[in-house]
Amino acid sequence: MDVANSTWLWISAAPVVFVVLLQAGLFLRRAWKNGKEMGLSDEQLETGLRTGIISAIGPAIAVLAAMLALIATIGGPVAWMRLTVIGSVAFELPAAELGISQLGYGFGDDGITETAFATAVWTMTLGGIGWLLVAALGTPHMEKARKRIVGGRNKLLPVVTSGAMLGAFAYFVSGEFTSGAPEMGSAAVGGLVMLSLLKVADEKEIQWIREWALGTAMAVGLVVGMALHTVAGGGW
Repeated sequence: MDVANSTWLWISAAPVVFVVLLQAGLFLRRAWKNGKEMGLSDEQLETGLRTGIISAIGPAIAVLAAMLALIATIGGPVAWMRLTVIGSVAFELPAAELGISQLGYGFGDDGITETAFATAVWTMTLGGIGWLLVAALGTPHMEKARKRIVGGRNKLLPVVTSGAMLGAFAYFVSGEFTSGAPEMGSAAVGGLVMLSLLKVADEKEIQWIREWALGTAMAVGLVVGMALHTVAGGGW
C-alpha cells in the first residue's frame, strides 16, 4: 500500500483526471453554444443542465462506493484515475479482483504484493482499452450507419434512435431481473416510481418533479434493493 498510495502515483494520475475535467468543461461549453444556435432559451438550457446534474447523483453514489472498495485494494491514485476515466462499477471491481486473484489474493486480504497490485492495474487498463477504441474509431461512422438504416426516411431517425436506447436499457435491466429478488425489486420499484413521478409532472405541469424523477427513482430503487437483500439474506 506504500507503493499504491505513493506520491509518484498521485502525480501520474493527476494529468489523466485533469484531461477528463477539461473534456467535460469543453463539452458543456459547446453544448451551451449549440443550444443557443438551435434557438433554445437560457431557461431551457439551465433546466437541461440542472436535470443532468440531478440525474448524475445516483450513478455518482455507486461510483463512490466502488472507489471505496478499490482504494482498499489498489490505493487511492489508481482508483481515482480509473473511475474518472471509465467510471464503470460493473467493470473496474471485477477487473481488479481478477488481476489480484491470479496471484492467489482476494479483496481485503493483507500482504498483497507489488506484483499482484501491478497485475490488477494492468487488467483494468488493458480491459478498458476496447471501449476507447470502439468509441474513437466507430463514432465518426455512427451517423452514416444510422441514416443508412432508415434508407433516407428521415422521419424514422428518432424512432430508430429511441428504439436503440430502449433496447440497450432493456438489455441491462433484464440482467438485473434474473439476478435475484433484491435486483428485481429494485428495478421494478424504481421503474414504477419513475413512471409515477413523470405522470404527476405532466398532469400538474411541475417542472422540478420531472428534473428530480430519475434521481429519486434511483434512490428509492436502491433502498428497496437493500431492504430485500437484508430480508432475503442475499438470495431469492
